[in-house]
Amino acid sequence: MFKNLVYKNRTIRRFDGSYIVSKEILEELVDLARMTPSSMNLQPLKYYITNSKKTNELIYKHLIWAGCQVEGEGSGSAELPTAHIIVLRDTDITKHASCDHGIAAQTIMLGATEKGLGGCMHSGFKKAELQALLNIPEKYQILFVLSLGKPKETIVIEPVINNKVAYWRDEQNIQHVPKRTLNEILFYDPSMT
Repeated sequence: MFKNLVYKNRTIRRFDGSYIVSKEILEELVDLARMTPSSMNLQPLKYYITNSKKTNELIYKHLIWAGCQVEGEGSGSAELPTAHIIVLRDTDITKHASCDHGIAAQTIMLGATEKGLGGCMHSGFKKAELQALLNIPEKYQILFVLSLGKPKETIVIEPVINNKVAYWRDEQNIQHVPKRTLNEILFYDPSMT
């Protein structure tokens, strides 16, 4: 059921470094993104994929991880992602990002989850340095970096209490992620039946 897939899809920051995401799986995930809707059907997105340990370590150093985590976050070298998909916008096709990259990135993450993988979407990274490091031509703007691999952490969802939405880890290293309830986010049309 689709709901189970969505509920299972969580942001993963610690990975099993011994599991390598294959080139074929990365291609399958990009193929899913390729089939998503695109504003005006322009299809301006391109994708840089890698499962190279050396490249992954270089990419990792240019990413901003765990905006809410105060302490205890940050993967050791054995827990780094083993693949990356970098979502690019071809500025020769359009100068506007629209929302295509969000749709594509979430589709990739759901596809990864279905395959027993996990990942983290990064919109925070050192763009110029990463672009130069990977020799990506200037006409391609980096929109997202998706870190992927086999999850090596447990995540539980719990209700938001006192408007505290920051995620945290407990003594057993379990990640707790507060989520607002459905009643907190819905507004109903009074004329609904």
